[in-house]
Amino acid sequence: MANSVNISVEAPIENQIQEITYDGQEIYQAPLSMSENLARLAQKIDFTKSDDEFCNIKKEGESSLDIKSEDDKESGYQSSLWPWDSVRNKLRNALTEVCVLADVLSIAKEKRYMVLDPIQADQVESRPMVQVYGRKKALSAAGAVLLNGVERLRASETMRMTRNMPDFHIDLLRLRQNWRLKKVSNTIVGDLSYRTAGSKFSQTGVFEVTKAPEEQIAQAMSMNATGPAPSALRVTVPPELQGVAFISVLCQKEQEDVVTATLSSSALNCPGTLPGEGAELHWQQKLEAAQNVLFCKELFARLAAEAVQLDASIPHMVVGNQIMATVLPGIQLLIGLCHNNGQNNNNPEGVKSEGSGNKSEHDHVLEHSLHQLLRAVHHSNTHHPFPHPASGPLGPSKRRSLAGPMASDRYELLEMSKEQSLLEQIIQQAQHFFMRRRSEYVLDTIAKEVKDPLIVSHWNALNSPTQSCVKINIMAYGYDAVCRTSLVVHVGEKTLKCICRDGKVRHLSYELQELRDLIYCQIYQHQMTAVQAVGRCMGWQLLASSSHLGSGPVEPLGNASSCLLASPNGDRMIAIRCEPSVGIQVFIAQSPRKDFFVSELVQDKKWENLGGAFKEVKLEKMEGKNFLNKMELLMACLSSPL
Repeated sequence: MANSVNISVEAPIENQIQEITYDGQEIYQAPLSMSENLARLAQKIDFTKSDDEFCNIKKEGESSLDIKSEDDKESGYQSSLWPWDSVRNKLRNALTEVCVLADVLSIAKEKRYMVLDPIQADQVESRPMVQVYGRKKALSAAGAVLLNGVERLRASETMRMTRNMPDFHIDLLRLRQNWRLKKVSNTIVGDLSYRTAGSKFSQTGVFEVTKAPEEQIAQAMSMNATGPAPSALRVTVPPELQGVAFISVLCQKEQEDVVTATLSSSALNCPGTLPGEGAELHWQQKLEAAQNVLFCKELFARLAAEAVQLDASIPHMVVGNQIMATVLPGIQLLIGLCHNNGQNNNNPEGVKSEGSGNKSEHDHVLEHSLHQLLRAVHHSNTHHPFPHPASGPLGPSKRRSLAGPMASDRYELLEMSKEQSLLEQIIQQAQHFFMRRRSEYVLDTIAKEVKDPLIVSHWNALNSPTQSCVKINIMAYGYDAVCRTSLVVHVGEKTLKCICRDGKVRHLSYELQELRDLIYCQIYQHQMTAVQAVGRCMGWQLLASSSHLGSGPVEPLGNASSCLLASPNGDRMIAIRCEPSVGIQVFIAQSPRKDFFVSELVQDKKWENLGGAFKEVKLEKMEGKNFLNKMELLMACLSSPL
C-alpha cells in the first residue's frame, strides 16, 4: 500500500487460563506486576547487536523504496574505505565493552550508585475464620466417615459374637500372608500364577475374594457342628482353573493297544480331590488346587510346543491333551494332561478312574522330574549369573564371557547357545530309566540262573537322572579271599560302559543280550582264574594256560579257555577246559602209565613215567559245595601218596 499505517498490537485484557477443574471452573493466572513485565520485555532485547545494525533495521522498514532507487543508481559505483577502518571499528567496540564492564563492576561494588532489592510479591488477603470453618467442615466429614465405619464394625462384631461366626478380617489377614492380594475399586483380587517366580505363561491366575453370606456360614456351621469352623471368605476361581489336575507319564511298548492311547494310570490320586455334593473346599486348598492346575497346564503347553518344534528321527505326536514320543525302539513315552473340574473329565482316552480295578502304571518319578525341570526354568529366568567384571552385561554365562579371551570359534559358540528342551531331558531320563531297569533284570536273572559262582551287584546310591553305576562282584562261596572278579558297569541313556578287571573298557548298546554275554564270559574267566589260584595254594604247578583255545568246535559265545596243572610230585596232571556254551570239563592223567608194556622197540621203563591218556571226571557226582571246593578235594586226593 502507498499509505502505510502503524498498528500497535497489545496483549488482551484477559489473563491466561492456568487450570480447569473437574466441575468446569476456570482458574486464571495472576496478572504480571510492573517489575515482572519489565523483566519479560527485557528478555526479548538482543544486546549482541550494535547500534548501527539496529538503526539500519529501523530505517529499512521506513524507506524501502528510496533505498531501492539509490541502489539502482549506484550499482556500478563502489566507494573506497580507509584500510584501517575495520581495525578502528573493532577497537572502538572493544573499548565500549570494557567501559561498560568497568561501570557494571563499579556499580556492583560501590553501593552508592544502585541498590538491588528483591521484589515483594503482592500480599494475599488472609481470612483466618474462613480457613478455620473450612478445616472444621473437612474434619467433621472425615469423622463422620470414621464413625460410620466404627458403627458397622461394632455391629458386625456384635453379631459375630452373638452367633459365634468367624471373623472376615482375620481370615483376610491369613489369606494375605500366603497369597498376593490387591484392592481394585471395591473388590479384592489376587494372583496365584508363577510370574513372580519366573513363569512366562500367558494364562492369568486372577481370583476374587469376597465375604461369604452370613446365612451360608450359619448353614455350614449347623451342618458341621463338630468339625472346624467355616471360613468367612469366599474365593472365586476362574472356571478353567477349577478342580484338580496332574501330568500323567507312562512308558509302554508299541505292541500294546496304541489305538486307544492307553494311559492306564489310576486317575485322580493327587492331593486335594474333589469334594462330595454339598461340600466346599477351604480357600487354602482351593487356591492350591487351582495353582496346581495352572502349573500343569503351563507344563503341558510347553511340552506340546517343544514336541512340534523338535526334529526327531521318529516324529513326536501331539493329539489333544496327549504327547507320544519314542524313547527306544519298541518303547513309547506317553505324557498326558489329566484335568477333572467336576463337570467333565478332561482325561486322555484309556485313563481309568480310581476304583476301576486296574493297577496304576503311572510313573511318579518322571512326573516329579517334569515338575523339577519346569521349576528350574523358572529359577533360571529370574536368577542370572553375575557378570565378571561387574561392569559387564547381565545375562551371559561365565563360559560365554570367556569366549572372547579364550578365542572360541564358531562351533564352540554354537555349542554354548544350544539348550536342551524339557521334552529332550525327560526323554533322556526315560531312556536311562529303561536301561537301568533292563540291566537290573539281566543281573537278577543271571544271579538266579547261575548258582556257582555267586554274583553280587552293588548299585551306587548317589546317581544322576541320566547316569548310574553298578559294581558286580563274582566270587565263590568260601573262596572270596582267594579270588574275586570285579566288574563296573556305567549305565547311560542308550549305552553301557563296562570296565573289566583287566582294565579293558567295552561299550555295549541297549540290547540285553550283549550284557548277558559279557557277564557269562566274565563268569567263566573267573572260574579259570580261581582254579589256578586254588592250585597255587595247594602246591600244584601251572604248566599251561590259554584264554583263547584254538582247538575244538567254534563257540557261539566267547572263546574256549583251558589250563593244565601238575601235582607237586609231578605224577598227576589235571586238565580243565571251559566252554561258555557247554560248561566246565575236567580231565586227569597219572604216571607211571598202567597200560605201558615193554616191547622190542621200547625196552626202557623210564618211558612209563610219561602221562597216560586223560580221563574225564564227572563233577556232578563229586562231593563239594561248588566247583572250587570239588577241585580242592580232587587236588588233595591226587596229591596224597597211594
